[in-house]
Amino acid sequence: MIKILAVGDVFGAPGCEFIRKNLRRIKNAENADLVIVNAENSCNGSGLDREQADLLFASGADVLTGGNHSFRRYALMDFIEDNPYILRPLNFPAGSPGEGYCIVPLKNGLKAMVISVCGQVFMDPVDSPFTAVNRLLEQQKGKYDIAVCDFHGEATSEKLAFAKVFDGRIKVIFGTHTHVQTADERLTPNGGGYISDIGMVGSEESIIGVSYETAVPRFTQNIRMKGIAAKENVTLRGAVFTIDEKTLYCTDVKRILYK
Repeated sequence: MIKILAVGDVFGAPGCEFIRKNLRRIKNAENADLVIVNAENSCNGSGLDREQADLLFASGADVLTGGNHSFRRYALMDFIEDNPYILRPLNFPAGSPGEGYCIVPLKNGLKAMVISVCGQVFMDPVDSPFTAVNRLLEQQKGKYDIAVCDFHGEATSEKLAFAKVFDGRIKVIFGTHTHVQTADERLTPNGGGYISDIGMVGSEESIIGVSYETAVPRFTQNIRMKGIAAKENVTLRGAVFTIDEKTLYCTDVKRILYK
């Protein structure tokens, strides 16, 4: 069996510190062969820079996926092409630095293609994730055994449509972006595993990672304050997908919560 651990959006310094202290322990506890971490909010809650990327890799991450905030820190543009395992969304405009996918060796000679993609519904403008991913799968046919996709999007409906369209061609599809873990994990008809959102690594006493003091005024007074990452009761949420090495089908999807 192959175990793939997907970790939700790491939010700011509190999330990074939790990863530093706990990711290897969690990786061992889950017997994970591949660890994928969404890192687009790891730098002060928006973007990714070299310091956080180095910390996440040193703590046990194998691949860092992105999202709509990937390039909020311009520094990422200077080093994203130095490491093929730092991804930005595949469907960013042509010419964007870096890549939206990578191929990772697994045990027993198998290979996983990890894809990072952004949704279009209620999100910043990007190309169609359906067209971009379909093109990629055709281009890379025969170069990988298992396809895995982090769909970074707002709308559950769009994520479910994506899972339906690519059922069987992508064996693991998990959502990120909302920072709220959903309870709809499932096995799909053609051998895949799916969950709409795996949650975040951040404070449970917050509004999607942001302190109440800096987030609530936006809704009560229409005042947008600089968001400060909350530090209390930080947890890690994500999911573990089990793949049968012979059939390459996903046989189990498990939500996780570590405190």
